[in-house]
Amino acid sequence: MRERLCSKVGCAREAVSTLTYDYGDQMAALGPLGAASDPHAHDLCAIHTDRLSVPKGWVVVRHETLRV
Repeated sequence: MRERLCSKVGCAREAVSTLTYDYGDQMAALGPLGAASDPHAHDLCAIHTDRLSVPKGWVVVRHETLRV
């Protein structure tokens, strides 16, 4: 299976997280890489995941993977 790449223009790094937006609630949800590619979501590499910023007044919900 081919690795999924970061959705940011010009970035060729491997994606590690998936970002979705809820414009009505002014919320962004960032979590582990989704099981399948979704046309309504954005896959991000580690660098772009760490640099994520949202418009003023928005909330970011970060879903972390449980590690045992």
